[in-house]
Amino acid sequence: MKRYLLCGTLFALLLAACGQKHFISDKAYRAAVEADLAAKRKALPDGNLFGVLDSPLSTSEREAMTFLYAYLPLGDLTDYPVDYHLENYRLAERARRTMPWGKSVSEELFRHFVVPVRVNNENLDDSRRVFYDELAPRVAGLSMYDAVLEVNHWCHEKAVYTPSDARTSSPLATVRTASGRCGEESTLLVAALRSVGIPARQVYTPRWAHTDDNHAWVEAWADGRWYFLGACEPEPVLNLGWFNAPASRGMLMHTKVFGRYAGGEEVVNTTPNTTEINVTANYADTASVRVTVTDTQGRPVEGARVEYKLYNYAELYPVAARTSDAAGRSSLSAGLGDLVVWASKAGRFGFRKVSVGKDREVVVPLDKQEGEAFGTDLDLTPPPGKDRSPSVTPQQRAENDRRMMREDSVRKAYTATFASREQAGRFAKEHGLDSATVIPLLVASKGNHAVVSGFLADAARAGNGPRALELLGTLSEKDLRDVQREVLDDHLENTPAGADARLVLCPRVENEMLTPYKAFFRQAIPADETDRFRDDPSRLVAWCSEHIAPCDSLNAPRILVSPQGVWRARRADSASRDIFFVAVARSLGIAAWKDAVTGRVRYRHRGCEYDADFGGAVRPAAPRGVLQAAYRPIALLDNPKYYNHFTLSKSDGKGAFRLLNYEEEATWRSLLAGGEELESGYYMLVSGTRLAAGNVLARIVCLPVEAGRTARTELVMREDAGEIRVIGSFDSEARFRPVGKTEPQSILQTTGRGYFIVGLLGAGEEPTNHTLRDLAAHRQQLEEWGRQIVLLFPSEENYRKFDPQEFPPLPRNITLGIDSDGSIRRMMAENMKRPHGGRLPLLVVADTFNRVVFFSEGYSIGSGEQLTKVIGGL
Repeated sequence: MKRYLLCGTLFALLLAACGQKHFISDKAYRAAVEADLAAKRKALPDGNLFGVLDSPLSTSEREAMTFLYAYLPLGDLTDYPVDYHLENYRLAERARRTMPWGKSVSEELFRHFVVPVRVNNENLDDSRRVFYDELAPRVAGLSMYDAVLEVNHWCHEKAVYTPSDARTSSPLATVRTASGRCGEESTLLVAALRSVGIPARQVYTPRWAHTDDNHAWVEAWADGRWYFLGACEPEPVLNLGWFNAPASRGMLMHTKVFGRYAGGEEVVNTTPNTTEINVTANYADTASVRVTVTDTQGRPVEGARVEYKLYNYAELYPVAARTSDAAGRSSLSAGLGDLVVWASKAGRFGFRKVSVGKDREVVVPLDKQEGEAFGTDLDLTPPPGKDRSPSVTPQQRAENDRRMMREDSVRKAYTATFASREQAGRFAKEHGLDSATVIPLLVASKGNHAVVSGFLADAARAGNGPRALELLGTLSEKDLRDVQREVLDDHLENTPAGADARLVLCPRVENEMLTPYKAFFRQAIPADETDRFRDDPSRLVAWCSEHIAPCDSLNAPRILVSPQGVWRARRADSASRDIFFVAVARSLGIAAWKDAVTGRVRYRHRGCEYDADFGGAVRPAAPRGVLQAAYRPIALLDNPKYYNHFTLSKSDGKGAFRLLNYEEEATWRSLLAGGEELESGYYMLVSGTRLAAGNVLARIVCLPVEAGRTARTELVMREDAGEIRVIGSFDSEARFRPVGKTEPQSILQTTGRGYFIVGLLGAGEEPTNHTLRDLAAHRQQLEEWGRQIVLLFPSEENYRKFDPQEFPPLPRNITLGIDSDGSIRRMMAENMKRPHGGRLPLLVVADTFNRVVFFSEGYSIGSGEQLTKVIGGL
């Protein structure tokens, strides 16, 4: 991002020669944008954040910058060069001018779905320029529809799905890594489509209703309408992806549109930065539900927070939130399943299960008081769903498969340049570093290995190798894949020797963009102030309270502002202010952190720990009590897991709850069996049993935890005694070819008499990857079961795409094979009455009497646990 105006002057002259055209031709809309910008400039007077607007600009450039700067989140104003957004607008205009569909893209579509650089919460980069240079020749001469498909093939050449943490890598970082989670793949595809002037937007389901997860994909505008596609998962036609069926069971799917937008879709939420719109009807049958919030006397309550919640990962997760109007009303269009509507105001709350499509008008009284102990059961049903997939000819499928294999080979040729374990070992030996520490770091850095190895080599030569390894050890794998050299150098060189690695040396606080902030603050803060803050860190807390003005409303998308950006703007949302405090403290050698479970900012001083209360008070850690829960084990579940089976949330004091983010390894035994120490307050314990069809048997318990006392309750995992039953048939004499053998054999020959598991997989596809990781996670239980698991691929070519090194070790009782003629897949689909041959992966638990007792199709999180539950009950 160092060269943004290389052609700026010539470009401006060219525009001038072509006449002064408007970026916003609607005068009323333009006036509204100008008013929004004026209000924003008034709210952000420090840091010269709007300097680009004072430079010479054409009419369209000035209007475009007015539009962008009116709605950019604070971090995008503070953390990028002054000409960054101008240059990206000029690149968007170049694409509009040079692409054949440029003239067909309306002003509104261009403004909201091509010009903005930001897609999600990723770091912004120079991808628009880089991607255009690669893609413009590739889509030349194609129709707009075919160009969308072609761009997705290019993205598949660059990256495939790999799960990772919640921070979103930039598009160029995803390309450098050659992989990303769905949010990163879809960010990559949207950036790539916009780079060649195709309107695009990221679609997101906050949580599925039928399984524990979420997903993101892309909608692209072509020839007068929006189409959808799976990012980096090219199909022969648009409106087709592995998620067609899951999306048809979705309760809410939405997209965030930059700025003021009135495109006709239902508006879910508006903020000073974005307009969130509801696109669920593009994928599923929907209906509207209208909620009226009342007090206990039946009078409407205005200004109540109304959250529409889904059960997902053992949490009642708010997929949408509204504020009740003067009549106490709010409404939402959603898929035809069950939601929990939760209303709260001023410490009172109430909730109700709502079946969308059946319950059109519901009343939710605020009949519960903060601190009240109670428990209740809820039976929740997801939408039924239907297959809406478009047809694809065998020729189209074959050509698409051929292309994907070639793209896989291109990508694998690139990933072969990453550091291998052998190369990393030789590097460690050459530089006198501990190989057991170096090898996993260099291997995890993937396409960023040159940056990491260069940093280590220079540190080792300077006699600082062990400390450099400590620094790298504080970073996540994703950090290793995209961290910049200047960040590593800054934190190594500006951290006192012997300072705590995780609480002082570490550059990361939460999910912010990593920056070289330590040298910055050591220079920016006067020496006398530095001494005062070190002597008493509460003075730094007070300084932040006095000098950093809160502005959460101007940063609704929660794009975190860098610590340096907060210093310049003297404004920050609360999350960025928290990170700023920790960053400044660490820069001064003060141990500080943000508690991952509670979200509180804390620091250590003279052996004691304190909360950083930005209200101005100095206080030690909040008073604490203990929560203990008894549990009566049910079959197959003697130790429920956090997120899988139960969660804890703490009230904000107003009737809404915030999830406590424990580690994924946490269990009932590690947390609640002996009692968990918690801040005093009001808590909600949610537990649930997910049934094979996606239904949930949930339980909610709310209770207070008082300081110095132990609150006791029971963790209940509800059961359905009739869940396991014969649901279909499977021919155990069906034949397949085991991998490595030339002759086919039957399932019965492979498994022997009794129960078995058969799966049909699609190598390289995200739903199959989830299933394989689920099987690996339950390896011990599946091996102890002792029966055979047969996993089949639809073809030899598809099997060759399967790389076991990409997954944790799978159960040893697995036999891999090829369903060469597709007969097993057809038989499974016909017997289970699945159209179109069934969506992969297909899983059955059956026996050699040809009885099926479990069937799963397509995308399903937790299939490993479902299988262990079924086989344990046989």
